[in-house]
Amino acid sequence: MTNTPYQSNLQINTPKRILIFGGAGFLGANLVRRCLKEPHVLITVVDSLDPALLSTKASLDAVADHITFIQGDIRDVKLLKRVIPEQDIIFNCAAQTSHPRSLEDPVFDTEVNCIGNLRLLTAIRDYNPRAVAVYPSSSTVVGKAVNEVIDEQHGEKPLDIYSANKGVAEKYYRIFNRLYDLKTVVLRFANLYGPFGKNDPAFGFVNYFIQQAALGNTITLFGDGNQTRNIMFVDDATDILWQAAFLPQLIGETYFAVHSEHHNVREVAEAIIEIFNSGELKLVPWPDVRKRIDVEKVLISSARLRELTGWKAKYTLKDGLRLTYNRLKGNY
Repeated sequence: MTNTPYQSNLQINTPKRILIFGGAGFLGANLVRRCLKEPHVLITVVDSLDPALLSTKASLDAVADHITFIQGDIRDVKLLKRVIPEQDIIFNCAAQTSHPRSLEDPVFDTEVNCIGNLRLLTAIRDYNPRAVAVYPSSSTVVGKAVNEVIDEQHGEKPLDIYSANKGVAEKYYRIFNRLYDLKTVVLRFANLYGPFGKNDPAFGFVNYFIQQAALGNTITLFGDGNQTRNIMFVDDATDILWQAAFLPQLIGETYFAVHSEHHNVREVAEAIIEIFNSGELKLVPWPDVRKRIDVEKVLISSARLRELTGWKAKYTLKDGLRLTYNRLKGNY
């Protein structure tokens, strides 16, 4: 079923003030473009442009005239006090998203993914409690699958610092909803891909494979490549992020937002090589640390989110890859 939009504070046909933290990153830059498709939006983007997060303003060059950009850190209390008031919807895409790097520098990961969210939620509580806050989390908070299908009832045993901290941050959003009536929604994504992805395996294998194929390089797979994953085109993710701000039935909870299709890693690499007509495949042994934090075979269900909202991902793997190819060529 499809429910009516959330309208207690946000009227569809009135100007909406949108604040996007981490808007120069992969998910954030795509979310900015999704929000710009809506009428009557005033968009402010905040991003630290931290080189450690491979974040650059170049991802926003094409839309720079349609947004207000502020270079700043989500941990900056004075900045939050300045930008939080008067906003209608706040998306927090600011994050340290590398699993290996979270192990190399766990304190930095905690500062961004935990302290950053606490600073943000506290500022919303103090300066703008009427705003809707939407937080994109990660399916890896659950760790290795214990049940055949992973859903919201699955236990959480994360395998790395990033996943542990994302899980902790989820609880902050739930607590601030319960204690202070903040309108929070958490969506767990898995293996997103699309334009503005990072050419670094530490920040997600699908986007890395895409960048390697685009450069005509070899795509290296660990092991036999038979580990299964939910893979989803970023437009499906940004669409449900936008919808989530208007759906009262989602407030206060956490939901998996994943594609119903499942592919093994080798299938994904082969599809990328086919669509890009470039690159080649190579199998190599697992590095020890990467093997220890790999979640192996994963089958995630978004049945709960679909039941509440009617949402489902619409782009097949090859459809999404074709769109990614075209957009990398500048054809939006």
